[in-house]
Amino acid sequence: MKAKHLRQLMLLGSTVLWLSLPVIPAGAQVHIGVGIQLPPLIVFSSPPEMVVLPDTNVYVVPDSSEEIFFSAGYWWRPWQGQWYRSRYYDRGWGHYSNTPSFYRQVPQGWRNDYQNHQWRGQSWNYDRRPHQQVERNWNTWQKNRYWQNHPQVQRPQHQGQVQQAQHRGQRPQAHQQQQHGQRPQVQQQQHRGQGPQVQQQHRSQGPQVQQQQHRGKPSQGRQPAQHGQRGDKKDK
Repeated sequence: MKAKHLRQLMLLGSTVLWLSLPVIPAGAQVHIGVGIQLPPLIVFSSPPEMVVLPDTNVYVVPDSSEEIFFSAGYWWRPWQGQWYRSRYYDRGWGHYSNTPSFYRQVPQGWRNDYQNHQWRGQSWNYDRRPHQQVERNWNTWQKNRYWQNHPQVQRPQHQGQVQQAQHRGQRPQAHQQQQHGQRPQVQQQQHRGQGPQVQQQHRSQGPQVQQQQHRGKPSQGRQPAQHGQRGDKKDK
């Protein structure tokens, strides 16, 4: 009797469990997911400062031993072959099923570049910003191309730009000096500067000299006459 009663209870329980299952349409696939372990929290001694990687809109936390990035309004970090993201840098991590697209722009040796102030062989004078400022302004900076207009990498000019700058700046002056040998400037200065002064002096002084000479000679001739007249008066 007890065994029969037990079998009835088991059959009733199975019936209730089967009726409680949701109805699944035909052809639908059921994926049973396995729980993914979340990464441990990153402990910061102080709020992190961030640096933008040149030629990108990706920010990094260089002082953290863990890889942690900021892009498109999210914090990102890889851990054990998986990616996680959060709205906060120190909590709230959730699993991200794919590798984020921004990561293709991040070189693997960016930490060495940061320590050596070098970016792909060029001088990198990075600008550290508080994380609050980055979180508040990243969208505006990205739309206005802020970092593209304020480059931190000192790159040499391309050969075409150097030739163009020389052609527009230095070469015309050198060519003009070589072509004219500075003689036109000297002649121009002499013609426009010294020449007119000499001519002006000649024109200004000449009449005065002539006038003085013309007026001086008679005066010199009159003085003996005056002496003569005085002598005549004495003789009289």
